Amino acid sequence: MEIRNFCIIAHIDHGKSTLADRFLEVTGTLKKREMREQTLDMMDLERERGITIKLTPVRMSYQGIQLNLIDTPGHTDFRYEVSRSLVACEGVILLVDASQGIQAQTLAVLTMAMEHDLTIIPVLNKIDLPSADTERVSEEVRRMLGCKKEDILLISAKDGRGVEELLRAVIERIPSTQPLTLPSSNERGASSRALIFDAVMDTYRGVVAYVRIFDGSFRKGQEVFLLGAKGRFEVQDVGHFSPKYIADDELPAGSIGYVVTGAKDVGLVRVGDTIADQATAHPLPGYKHVQPMVFAGLYPSEADGYHDLRDALEKLALNDAALQIEHERNAALGNGFRCGFLGLLHMDIIQERLEREYDCDLVITAPSVLYEVKLSVRQPASVVRSSLLKSDEPDVAQISNPADFPDASCIAEVREPWVALEIVCRSEDVGAVMTLTQERRGTYFGLEYLDAGRALLKFEVPLQAIILDYFDKLKSATSGYGSMSYEPMEYRAGDLVKLAILLLGDPAEALSTIVHRSEAHAVGAIVCKRLKEALPKAQFEIPIQAAVGAKVVARETLGAMRKDVTGYLYGGDVSRKQKLLKKQKKGKKRMKQMGKVTLTQEAFLSVLQRD
Repeated sequence: MEIRNFCIIAHIDHGKSTLADRFLEVTGTLKKREMREQTLDMMDLERERGITIKLTPVRMSYQGIQLNLIDTPGHTDFRYEVSRSLVACEGVILLVDASQGIQAQTLAVLTMAMEHDLTIIPVLNKIDLPSADTERVSEEVRRMLGCKKEDILLISAKDGRGVEELLRAVIERIPSTQPLTLPSSNERGASSRALIFDAVMDTYRGVVAYVRIFDGSFRKGQEVFLLGAKGRFEVQDVGHFSPKYIADDELPAGSIGYVVTGAKDVGLVRVGDTIADQATAHPLPGYKHVQPMVFAGLYPSEADGYHDLRDALEKLALNDAALQIEHERNAALGNGFRCGFLGLLHMDIIQERLEREYDCDLVITAPSVLYEVKLSVRQPASVVRSSLLKSDEPDVAQISNPADFPDASCIAEVREPWVALEIVCRSEDVGAVMTLTQERRGTYFGLEYLDAGRALLKFEVPLQAIILDYFDKLKSATSGYGSMSYEPMEYRAGDLVKLAILLLGDPAEALSTIVHRSEAHAVGAIVCKRLKEALPKAQFEIPIQAAVGAKVVARETLGAMRKDVTGYLYGGDVSRKQKLLKKQKKGKKRMKQMGKVTLTQEAFLSVLQRD
């Protein structure tokens, strides 16, 4: 049987999951009573938010051809899911909203498809909308791809118009699968190889690997090897997705399916590894390592929840290559983990999945990015933990936690990550977008007009400046019409400093942060003000200071708790009252010298809350 492997790529909310529903209906993969909206969005979280978070494969049959579809996410934070899908496919359907036209993420995913040299089928969706402008958007797509106008298909995934024509185009334009034979594979005698593009943990069957078979075939009971992890196991079961697991006798070359490994160790089966029937086989090209861009601390709200949180994070990391986990201890919150994410939405989704699927009660710290600190001392290991030092540059430390930031006297320079930012907006919003981005230390790079009413702006901007509230402000500045996408570029040196928070002169490391020197006063003033409102009063005055090195850049003072020690006096000589007040004053002075301020969890959380 001929096989076509393809996926759907598009900007957020351009109709990928709805189109997948129509494919399932037209091919008869699911009965009408089994259908629901966004059928391939299996997680409750996906259905509630109306977004696709995880890639989902499904096998269909049309005109005697086996069609393997992978539905992919559209948000920039989950772009690594798209990249994994592309490696398993020979072609893509590029979906563009006929009313919105090309958006920032459309350009990003198209570039990825071109890098993999895949066949691209351009499709305009939502042609049933009154606001659809097929002529304008077709011209945009034609200029972007350099294709003919008749190559662009017009469909409505909602009412099914043009879907059968699209399926026929998939069969005609996307090449049939061919076994991938590396030059050295025959020499080593490899006959069966499969690439793991996703994996999930099943409570009863162990790790289930989602695979694309490139050479040979796999069947139940066969002994196979994991070439990267140097492990071996007996295949418990094989099958395909329809979209639930359907067992097969064999998975032939070119097909997409699952292999039940039975492995209970979540670290054994990794995305990008190769399964082969011989330990000496040549591994398939895997995936480029995904570098997390945003880091935050995850802590259990109760100390006894640490082990449950660790197990839950390990299971999530199994099929999430971008989730990075490292143990961390916080003075205010106890034992937890420093986790790396691709963005704030990714962080938010992981937090919700931990709370829903694994019943974890969490506290999450303020997000930051990964900095590189070049040290000026001869023995850098004595300044920072040796685990933070880069192997290729032994005098450069990679720091995501401000508490690990070394003393300024030991620093030669600090580098921060920069990204190439692309924004698509209306022509009248160009000025507002440029002002907003340049306020975030962004550098203007270029401007292109997609048509008379829409522009594509290109900037280079520090990642730290856009991860928190930039997207919200962009939507406000463009009345909701702006869209953005960014790609990591490089590390650049900047005037970055550690902003320390002092309580009664002692640093509260849990609240320290890394900022640009020009922003130190503004950020410090906000944190000090919030702490003044959140900290409980003591019997003595508490100075709350934000400092860069030895220089205090902001201060608030939390007044002492007032206690009327003369309240029980009923008259007599005034010297009795003065004597008591003098005694109280001496006591407060002694308490201030000896006392310490403990940063409570409630105060810590109140500072983290963002408006």
